[in-house]
Amino acid sequence: MSVAARGAQSLIRFYQRRISPLFGPRCIYVPTCSEYAYQAVEKYGFARGCLLSVRRILRCHPLHAGGYDPVP
Repeated sequence: MSVAARGAQSLIRFYQRRISPLFGPRCIYVPTCSEYAYQAVEKYGFARGCLLSVRRILRCHPLHAGGYDPVP
């Protein structure tokens, strides 16, 4: 795994442990958007993982149904 991918995963874990608990559960998806991002970077590397994560985050809003949406 590249340095960029490990760095991205570290930032995601920081967000999950320190920032996300302040806002409470809001994600309409399973797994959550941050866990999806972590898994996408782990599976596909930094560039493609980040692209998949951004696409997922853009779909995470009240007008979308949500539900189970695993990393492809």
